[in-house]
Amino acid sequence: MSGTVGQSPAADDPARLLLSRGYLRLLPLSLGLGVPIALASFFFVGLQHWLQNLVWQELPHTLGLGRAPWWWPLPALTLAGLILAPIVTRLPGAGGHVPVHGLGGDPIGPRALPGVALAAVLTLPLGVTLGPEAPLMAVGSALALLGVRALRRHPVDPASAKVVATAGSTAAISTILGGPVVAAIMVVEAVGLSGPRLAVLLLPCLTASGAGALVFTGFGHWTGLSTGALALPTVPQDTLPDAGDFLWGLPAAALVAVLVSTAHQFGERTHRWTSARATAVRTSACAMAVGVCLTAYALLTGRSPEEAALSGQTTLGQMAEDPRGWSVLALVALVLCKALAWGISLGSLRGGPIFPAVLIGVATGLACAGLPGLGAAPAFALGITAAATVVTGQPLTSCVLAVLLLGRDAYNQMPLIVLTAVTALLVGRLRSRRRLECAPADA
Repeated sequence: MSGTVGQSPAADDPARLLLSRGYLRLLPLSLGLGVPIALASFFFVGLQHWLQNLVWQELPHTLGLGRAPWWWPLPALTLAGLILAPIVTRLPGAGGHVPVHGLGGDPIGPRALPGVALAAVLTLPLGVTLGPEAPLMAVGSALALLGVRALRRHPVDPASAKVVATAGSTAAISTILGGPVVAAIMVVEAVGLSGPRLAVLLLPCLTASGAGALVFTGFGHWTGLSTGALALPTVPQDTLPDAGDFLWGLPAAALVAVLVSTAHQFGERTHRWTSARATAVRTSACAMAVGVCLTAYALLTGRSPEEAALSGQTTLGQMAEDPRGWSVLALVALVLCKALAWGISLGSLRGGPIFPAVLIGVATGLACAGLPGLGAAPAFALGITAAATVVTGQPLTSCVLAVLLLGRDAYNQMPLIVLTAVTALLVGRLRSRRRLECAPADA
């Protein structure tokens, strides 16, 4: 693949590069890699979802406990910490990227693949308050690079390897975001390119993710297996936007931005603490602290600790189906306990940062939905958009994600979705700037 992306003179002219022989060979390669990556991703998240159901549903019933009792997260998260500690400290790749750093970073190579897969499959189902998106992207990039090495006799140049790894990550993440559109837009915003230079990276990503999403959807239909992809089977009753939606909605979006950015800042401090020394011991301690947060939620509300555990997709669906089934006090407790557990997990455990943030945003929005003129549908819209914008720094991706999740409700909520993204991004950036300005004084 040498000379495909990084070699002159074609690399200096993106328009010429798009029609070059080496680049055109890259597209069918991306198509071919997208299929096996999607299959691997399907079984990866399917196994994780099966284990999650086993730990939080079947095992409590088998033991005669009914639903998971209030103390259930304590042994589950303690076990997660004991499993993760040696993976982080001894295996190549340290189990994947630290989630407080987002979804970015260098592609994960094949050597780090076992640690990433073990960390995700063995710890996320135990209640870690992180999502599967980051490990899934890491698995996709590692499998793509592994496939290229197996198919090519000659070494792959760094530029081509980065394109292939990005295509693999996009194919993998599209399977759990409901399709290739959100994943492709995420790539667009992340790289910040435009024109022909954008197409150089985007076309392989679209090719791989399109093929992967098709295979993933087909396997889900044929096997009947659930993968826990981010989706809302039902949505709150739609309402036409009015002045109350914006009067209360934009301040609520700012509140979501403050809560999510504060929890993220706590995650940065947690990461500095766990990485300073005694990483294995401190990682285990952080996992146990997450269990304490989940137990506190169950004791405060009398509800199942599962609602605050894990990535939050199941709880998000429950909220969408019955938004009135949650009291304001329960929602406030969920926001506080989930945000604290998420912040601890961001800096010490392994997983994705987006899905739990979306639940925190939606719960905050629903807690504000009792205000005059603000309904459940606008609360969902602003919660999804504001939280995703802050945690990813990508307002366009967050808007598209909210539109896809809300489905038929999205058309009427689009003005609020767009303004929410702008508000959340500005609030998040303002808080980041103030934190950086105060950092020397704190030091």
